[in-house]
Amino acid sequence: MKRNPDSILNVLGRTGYLDDMPVAAGTLHAAPVLSPCAKGTFTGVDPSRALALDPSVRVFLAADIPGENQLGSAVMDEELLADGEWHFRGQVIALVLASSRALARRAAARVRLLGVVELEPVTDPRVAFARGDIILSPRTQRMGDTASAWKDCAVVAEGRVESAGQEHVYLETQGAYALPDDSGGVRVISGTQAPTAVQKIVARVLGLPMNLVEVETRRLGGAFGGKEDQASGWACLASLGAVLTGRPVKLYLNRRDDMTATGKRHPYSSDFKIGLAADGRILAFEADYYQNAGAATDLSPAILPRTLFHAAGAYHVPNVRVTGTMCRTNLVPFTAFRGFGGPQGLFVMECAIEKAARALGMHPSEVQRRNLLSEGDVFHYGMPAEDVRATDTVDRCLALSRWDELRAEIADHNRTHRSTKRGAALFPLCFGISFTKIMMNQGGALVHVYNDGSVGVSTGAIEMGQGVGRKIALVAASALGVPEASVRVESTRTTTVANTMPTAASTGSDINAMAAKAACDAITARLLDLAAERTGSDRDGLRIVEGTLRSGDADTGLSFRDLVALAHERRIDLSAHGFYATPGIHYDLAAEKGRPFRYHVYGCAAITATVDILRGSYRFDDAYIVHDIAGSIDPLVDMGQIEGAFAQGLGWAALEELAFDASGRLLSDTLSTYKLPDAHFMPRMRVELFEKPNPVAVANSKAVGEPPLMYGIAGYFAVLDALRAARPGAESFHDLPMTPEKAMRFLAEDAAGPGDGGGQGTEARP
Repeated sequence: MKRNPDSILNVLGRTGYLDDMPVAAGTLHAAPVLSPCAKGTFTGVDPSRALALDPSVRVFLAADIPGENQLGSAVMDEELLADGEWHFRGQVIALVLASSRALARRAAARVRLLGVVELEPVTDPRVAFARGDIILSPRTQRMGDTASAWKDCAVVAEGRVESAGQEHVYLETQGAYALPDDSGGVRVISGTQAPTAVQKIVARVLGLPMNLVEVETRRLGGAFGGKEDQASGWACLASLGAVLTGRPVKLYLNRRDDMTATGKRHPYSSDFKIGLAADGRILAFEADYYQNAGAATDLSPAILPRTLFHAAGAYHVPNVRVTGTMCRTNLVPFTAFRGFGGPQGLFVMECAIEKAARALGMHPSEVQRRNLLSEGDVFHYGMPAEDVRATDTVDRCLALSRWDELRAEIADHNRTHRSTKRGAALFPLCFGISFTKIMMNQGGALVHVYNDGSVGVSTGAIEMGQGVGRKIALVAASALGVPEASVRVESTRTTTVANTMPTAASTGSDINAMAAKAACDAITARLLDLAAERTGSDRDGLRIVEGTLRSGDADTGLSFRDLVALAHERRIDLSAHGFYATPGIHYDLAAEKGRPFRYHVYGCAAITATVDILRGSYRFDDAYIVHDIAGSIDPLVDMGQIEGAFAQGLGWAALEELAFDASGRLLSDTLSTYKLPDAHFMPRMRVELFEKPNPVAVANSKAVGEPPLMYGIAGYFAVLDALRAARPGAESFHDLPMTPEKAMRFLAEDAAGPGDGGGQGTEARP
């Protein structure tokens, strides 16, 4: 805690978030009117009962929007305020303002919809696909020739896989505070991962140029992707109210409305076909992914390709054909979530390996180990595998967990215990780092060195609990040669650093710290030129270390502060703008080939579980994780990210059930009905950092935000391994999350369902 000042504020409860901000006099509070069902039409809105509550109440509809009634980015298919029809339960129909939040909510409840006609919704992506309700065109990536490869396979396994969505459950719900200014524009304090995206869409809705919209974000109380695209709508509503009334407007959702009206991780329904040689080598793999995109496009066109990119997991597969389709349904538009489509693709491959390995009479871990990526292999999207660490991290995890001994202990337990069975699973990780939309891999920074030697750093990065601010401060301090305490990372503002990209895709430090370093390097170069002139020393031998100017190993007697004061006197610029565009990445969409990632992160997890076969309940016993962190900028921050991401991934795989009914109503819409991992749910953890420098990223580091989430997938298969010990001859089911109810159905010989392989089986070849 002493090493990270933010930790002190968090522990003391003094960290300020959006809802903690003091509001200006005259502020109005906003509440949305949400659609009552998943699909319907209406002829009008009657606000009279709401307006009668209090003179401060105002109600705004789609007709009041001065610009475009449109939130879409990739596809213009999402209205800010529904106009005559709605397409999911929780879509915003009207904006209600009042002098207090409680009054606004009371007024919103009194707004009546006229001429309502409820329509039959579609909630299943396969049904939407069959009806032709798809977004854009399906995408296919391929390598080799799967059609001709099947005849060479000793075993061909086919099956169906279901993976449910996941609620973000950020501690701070969605919100924004908008203040009109005398230029006719608006200043928005937004809970967003993407200030420039908010700026652009607010400007569109208000009919303003972007330079009249300022967006600021100091920090977020969590986001996990849920505030990348979907913060924009709430910022637009607050801004609309502010401009139309001329008064500040604050909007902050309660938890139930947030869970009802915002997107989650995409559910997928998928089919696979995999072929193996007799020795366990994977020869061919095909998959079709039916992505449940929800009612609007949102970020689905970016999420789907990451599913395809990670379809083969950490394995070399010579023949691949994978196809993904975005299916439009009448559920809330699904959106970014930590992993961004990667976990769904990786889960399908692990299901395919599990089924094929059993058919070969092998444990899945044997197939996993036999097919790991090696240096020089080529990914199915055409990128060569470089600096591959798959075998190294897996071997280290096997040693850390005593894998062979562990499996022997589990087998002995299962022989001698009738009421409990144990299982273990391995998960090797390979995860690409970069935005899959190439143009998004850029970022800027503005660094000021003040004339007392203190430093202010502004970037496009958003601090949301992941420690990106601390990493940027450490990189800037190192580049300038000053103590970290001298550096302050400022709020993110669109007027300070323009045209920023979202803090997402695990690129926050990679891009923004590199941009900050470029700016700091420019200032340092100016100071060292001045120092060489002042001291008469060789410029190449000078450096600034911990605030002191050194010539070689000798102290020159000049401090960083002295140099800054002298530079100020000499009229030398002490500010610099830095810019970084990730080099070496490219992609041909027509050919579906290229180099979409700067590098890959590797790792491995081994997890054990014990199942009570009388109750269907289970516990996770131990988790061993070896994670490829390269040169860590801050090992404590990275360790926290690994452990937290793993907990979130394990929750998705084995606990968090995002449940909708057939009418499209979210059943798990409160924290009393949506289960989250807690200390009792988590296994004993042992995490080891695999440290080998990564020269293509800032400070020889590697991204850490998203990749560790995938380790949770091993938890699903650890429980499945234990269940199969109870019923060795039963067909596995692949339906995530692995809830106790599903485990009990399997144990009760009632495992039939959408995740059991869909009636498809395994074919053994002579």
